[in-house]
Amino acid sequence: MGLLVSREEKKEDTIIKVGNATIGDGSLCIIAGPCTIENPDQLNEVAEGLAKTSVNILRGGAYKPRTSSYSFQGMGKEGLDLLSRAKELTGLPTVSEIVDIADLSLFDDVDILQVGAKNMQNYALLKELGRQDKPVLLKRGWANTIDEFLESAEYIYREGNHNIILCERGIRTFETSTRNSFDINAIPLLKERSHLPVIGDPSHGTGVARLVLPVSLAIVAAGADGLMIEVHNNPECALCDGFQSITLEEFKLLENRTRTYEKIRNFNFPSL
Repeated sequence: MGLLVSREEKKEDTIIKVGNATIGDGSLCIIAGPCTIENPDQLNEVAEGLAKTSVNILRGGAYKPRTSSYSFQGMGKEGLDLLSRAKELTGLPTVSEIVDIADLSLFDDVDILQVGAKNMQNYALLKELGRQDKPVLLKRGWANTIDEFLESAEYIYREGNHNIILCERGIRTFETSTRNSFDINAIPLLKERSHLPVIGDPSHGTGVARLVLPVSLAIVAAGADGLMIEVHNNPECALCDGFQSITLEEFKLLENRTRTYEKIRNFNFPSL
């Protein structure tokens, strides 16, 4: 018997609907927002700007597991409260990262629960999220194989939650000119091996703001169901990952270019 998340067990694509957003139906779902919620003005400015675009889902981190204990760890519950207000303001569904099972009740108003790369193999967390009725966005760990990634998704799926979004976010290699190396191979490979929707995160995948647009185009061309983009109103002053965040104006260019790629990708060329 193959994995429940595999094409062997289910041939048709899994389609996930969250509010007015759909992931996995052949369209391109764009998730965007700040890596970390810093204050009301920052989140509201970004959220209101994105609401005027074709963004489908608003992202915002309230809890951030950081390598350094001295780095900004997020606003916690206060950040989630701000995200709820931004959701009410814009009408956009939201996604935010959960790092501790004990915080689950605080995420009642969050539409999609994100599992970050550092927690991809936190099996207790995965099993508990498998018992919830909210979609889970699962990020690949930076040193994990595709097999390990799918096995982690299986922990969620076999507990009863079948609404899982797989997110390729780059892996650690010998290359030092970028934060990570985006594994473009993973997009078609995951689509081939699993019925779950697959999205790409070029912000973490490169760690370089100027590379986010070209890598986004590659992700869309490779057949991804969506993108996850970090957008900040003032990246130079960001408390977290400003070097990989793009501005609202830069996002509008990315949006225009990726939507064009989406139309080309979905065009049915006549048989010759």
